[in-house]
Amino acid sequence: MDRLIDLCNIQYGYAFDSSNFTVDESYLPLVRIRDVKRGFSETFYSGEYPEEYVIHAGALLIGMDGEFNIARWKSRSALLNQRVCRIIAKENTDEEYLRFALVKALKEVEQKTAFVTVKHLSAKELNKMTLNVAPYEEQKRISEILVRIENLITIYKEELNQFDILIKSRFVEMFGDPVSNSHEWETISCKTAASKIGSGATPKGGKENYGEEGISLIRSMNVYNNRFEYKDLAHITDEQAEKLVNVTIKKNDVLLNITGASVARCCVVPEDVLPARVNQHVSIIRCKNMLLPEFVSYMLTENNYQKILWNIATSNGATREAITKQQIEDLVFILPPLELQNQFATFVHQVDKLKVAVQKSLDETQMLFDSLMQQYFG
Repeated sequence: MDRLIDLCNIQYGYAFDSSNFTVDESYLPLVRIRDVKRGFSETFYSGEYPEEYVIHAGALLIGMDGEFNIARWKSRSALLNQRVCRIIAKENTDEEYLRFALVKALKEVEQKTAFVTVKHLSAKELNKMTLNVAPYEEQKRISEILVRIENLITIYKEELNQFDILIKSRFVEMFGDPVSNSHEWETISCKTAASKIGSGATPKGGKENYGEEGISLIRSMNVYNNRFEYKDLAHITDEQAEKLVNVTIKKNDVLLNITGASVARCCVVPEDVLPARVNQHVSIIRCKNMLLPEFVSYMLTENNYQKILWNIATSNGATREAITKQQIEDLVFILPPLELQNQFATFVHQVDKLKVAVQKSLDETQMLFDSLMQQYFG
């Protein structure tokens, strides 16, 4: 086993004066915890700074609070803020290999770290961390394989993203801005347009009583914008489901997340998860025949409508994002002719068929990557 500090140099961030934080992009970006994984910053620094804390694209960074993410910096030159550290491989250590090895090592530390509100990774913890590393040439071979597969995964994800952009563009082309109603369609309240609006509850005993089979229990972690995430889909017994009979999911129901960080995410329920119920963090919107579910889902996930939903969720100084049933009922929907909605739904289904093939390739490639990570790093 090798100590991490023998394999690399660790540069810890600087405590920059928050009074100099700005949104003025003419200054250098400031890399904060939330920026590590996404690879860019929306905070800039207008004060003086030590040159040694300037990092460049490609720098290997670790976020030291919350989730201990490790990632390459993707944006322009920036300043390394406190609670973010940079990893610089020493001679005879392949930095990409180190990046992959640290993914698992950091996750193990994260799981063991006690916390009250946010987990903290200390310099002491990093200094005592050990890794079982392969010889240098083997490190290079392994990292080259994993980087190639990782690049494939990125390509597949970008293809899926482009399909989503295509559908969103088609929506705006056909229906305009649903918030300003730029095409001057007839409008209707969600309460009038829906035959059902409602959220459920968590069965007694919570996740400890979920099973691998039974009635699907849809939670906010399953609902993404125009995409259903099957990972971690919970299942409950018939007896548990009977207590949630009022939130039985039906074919074509639209699901809307109504609490927490995932608030406003929305998709149409896929048929293959039925029969199903929802918990208290997800609301059902069951539309009458005047509105198609595909149209409603893409309307609610249109950029300007998402801003409306976020404004609702964060209004009144709430400490936690939330949208109430009354607020959903008061939402204003545009009401284009059904013929146009059907044209749009047909287009969505055609693109979805293409997405299925790409998603399958992505899933298979991700499985290969995960398998190799397990093989190489345990």
